[in-house]
Amino acid sequence: MASKLKVKLLDYTPNPEKLVASAAKLCYSRVGIDKIEEKLDEEKIKKFLEMLMSLGHESPVEHVSFTFAVEGVSRVLTHQLVRHRIGASYSQQSQRYVKLDQFEYIIPPAIEEVEEAKEMFIKAMEEDQKYYDQISEILFNKHLNNYLNEGINEKEARKKAEKRAIEDARYVFPNACETKIVFTMNARSLFNFFKHRCCNRAQWEIRELATEMLREVRKVAPTLFKYAGPSCLNGPCPEGKMTCGKIEEVREKFKTL
Repeated sequence: MASKLKVKLLDYTPNPEKLVASAAKLCYSRVGIDKIEEKLDEEKIKKFLEMLMSLGHESPVEHVSFTFAVEGVSRVLTHQLVRHRIGASYSQQSQRYVKLDQFEYIIPPAIEEVEEAKEMFIKAMEEDQKYYDQISEILFNKHLNNYLNEGINEKEARKKAEKRAIEDARYVFPNACETKIVFTMNARSLFNFFKHRCCNRAQWEIRELATEMLREVRKVAPTLFKYAGPSCLNGPCPEGKMTCGKIEEVREKFKTL
């Protein structure tokens, strides 16, 4: 069963833009944080953050974080996602503890567009599910008999046998297998993530995820993430001869995101 991307901003640091502005101002102020916050209204926060972000002064943004719930992504994507370790935490659905009676999968657009390739792809997914079910059953029966022979009561034996069966049967699942993940990143880590993963040269699936994440955080912190996105938004493309050659198109896309 094919699955589609779902991105939800679960939670975030309250008043993220005010917090960043307060922390940044403290670095250059003789007064304490209470006095600083008293003088910060929405207009002053926006003006100060505009200046801060345009200068690329990023250390204060580490004080705020954003938590996302993501579904409808492949293991291909999460293998890339968890490489972003600095200022990030992850909790992913386990194939070791969750039995997938009907796993969902991600079909790459290039395969979706070619009927012959799509049919072959879906058939491969169906075969994987069939073999997973068969291997799980074979291993379950083997482990169950062993546990019963060891004198373990049937209820406990069945529980242990299923866990051991599916933790090995899962090896037949493909990279296309859909997964679910909750993760938290501070704003500075998000800047870095968007810089690399919103780029046209990023792999299509994680680029789609990054774009949707940026759309979500701009709703709650528009000034903070005004300049966030691929590197070419705020300067020349850093990819050299490997550039996508669509810098104006990319800039317009993220300007109106």
